Amino acid sequence: MDQTRQPRTGETTSGDSPPADALVGRRAPDEQGAKIVGAADPGANDRPGPRVMASSTLEGDDVVNRQGEKLGKIEEIMLDVPTGRIAYAVLASGGFLGIGDKLFAIPWRSLTLDPENKCFILDIATDRLEQAPGFDKDHWPSMADETWAQAVHTYYRVRPYWE
Repeated sequence: MDQTRQPRTGETTSGDSPPADALVGRRAPDEQGAKIVGAADPGANDRPGPRVMASSTLEGDDVVNRQGEKLGKIEEIMLDVPTGRIAYAVLASGGFLGIGDKLFAIPWRSLTLDPENKCFILDIATDRLEQAPGFDKDHWPSMADETWAQAVHTYYRVRPYWE
């Protein structure tokens, strides 16, 4: 575990892949955000998470697919400021120590948070992710461009966050 970050309630530091039975998630009642899986107590009101969390506790989390293959890490969480919604998680994949990473804007609705395993689950095969529209750290797309945003949401087969 990164020594500069504080552990979240219920997280593990083993780096193990999430168990198969933890991969069926529940989405918030309004269907707007990422799903949450695991045995973390969703009714606990005496501490933050997993329903309300600081974005800094999620940045750096691993992203795995349903087969347990590591796809990368969450680099940034992008907000749609006027609506107050999370639009994307930026996934860094393929580099070494941050050099040569390809970045992907992953629609927030595409992700499932597994707080016990301190990771996100993205239902995508590694070869499909490799073909996904991506960018590098010096050439970010205009994420406010609705044509670009619609194409990204279509690629990941989720309804756009603004709908």
